[in-house]
Amino acid sequence: MTTKDSNGAELIDGDSVQVIKDLKVKGTSNTLKRGTLYKNIRLTSKEEEIECGKGKSTIVLKTCFLKKI
Repeated sequence: MTTKDSNGAELIDGDSVQVIKDLKVKGTSNTLKRGTLYKNIRLTSKEEEIECGKGKSTIVLKTCFLKKI
């Protein structure tokens, strides 16, 4: 199983990714702005999703909205 970003680059645990589109977060009124950087990502069992976190919160993002840095 290989996880790829929106440009087709392969992602591995610990990579840094950047959001390429403003995204609304389900269940909250928050919006992830384009250009937001997430470091030290973790891969999930699904190849189209990754886990990342800022502070104490963890969020699952679809790889089609991310690009590898």
